[in-house]
Amino acid sequence: MFGNKIIQTCLLTILVLTGSMKIARGQNEIPDTKLRPLTDAQIEQMLEEVSNWGRWGKDDELGTLNLITPAKRKEAARLVEDGVVVSLAHDLIKEPFDSSDPFEHKIYVNAVNNEVGGAGDFYGIKYHGFAHTHIDALNHIFWKGKLYNGFSAADVATGKGKGSIQVLRNGVVTRAVLMDMPTLFGVRYLKGEQAIYPAHLELWEKTAGIKVGKGDAILINTGRWTRRENEGPWEIMQDSAGLHASCLKWLHERDVALVGSDLALDVMPSGTEKYVLPVHLGVMVQMGSCILDCLDFRAAAKECRKRKRWEFQLMVAPLSVEGGTGSPVNPLAIF
Repeated sequence: MFGNKIIQTCLLTILVLTGSMKIARGQNEIPDTKLRPLTDAQIEQMLEEVSNWGRWGKDDELGTLNLITPAKRKEAARLVEDGVVVSLAHDLIKEPFDSSDPFEHKIYVNAVNNEVGGAGDFYGIKYHGFAHTHIDALNHIFWKGKLYNGFSAADVATGKGKGSIQVLRNGVVTRAVLMDMPTLFGVRYLKGEQAIYPAHLELWEKTAGIKVGKGDAILINTGRWTRRENEGPWEIMQDSAGLHASCLKWLHERDVALVGSDLALDVMPSGTEKYVLPVHLGVMVQMGSCILDCLDFRAAAKECRKRKRWEFQLMVAPLSVEGGTGSPVNPLAIF
């Protein structure tokens, strides 16, 4: 009799706990990542709604970097507690990789005179693409012959146009928020064609106990490099996780200053035939926000998970190239 009561009590406890787990899972249910198609008209309406043209004056070339004020930089500096610095760059790749050209590297050794010698290098890189960590300047993408703030795309080829990477020669220092999607989904990496929606970004804020604010950089981790190591190469433009175009309004409303990811930001395919990279288009041309592509978050994500803190000071300094459409970079996360 006594044994039966114990068994009944244990069974009741299991049922209660099981019910609680179902409730908890229901409350934190991950929104569907299925790609939702969009019409060209819907994309174009989204693009018009997120425009920052004229917001900081008709001659402005900084775009959303105007949101990174001295006060914002001081706020980011206060996030540094341990003095730990982690690179967000992937090593440069010296062979053809994911439809991208290799990094060219030649070493020259000088003749030895009186037992003293030396060496030098030649570096060559076509960094736009899916292999090398880089930042896109605002003159990298156009729409209807215009780049951010209505500047003509016709001047880009001359190297004298507006919105070049040289505008960022003083670097970018701000608070960054790592949107760690593999942690949110409870997986090692996202599969292809998984679309990230505003609901996912907001659920991550709740999960991480963090709120994206004005002047922040948000960094979207899909686990791309881990997927590459486990699955091998795939057709990037046809099978890659990333942001859905519906995230544009969310980014605009939050006044995000800089956006980055471990691939090319957009979900691919995008869900519309005409606009292959609508998030790129909206973020750069309409909002005036530079994009960090092909970042490697593995080391930084490890530090964030260890600390249970997904914010840190971000420092990015591109090469100062007149007329350049971007630059290879080695962004730093400082904890």
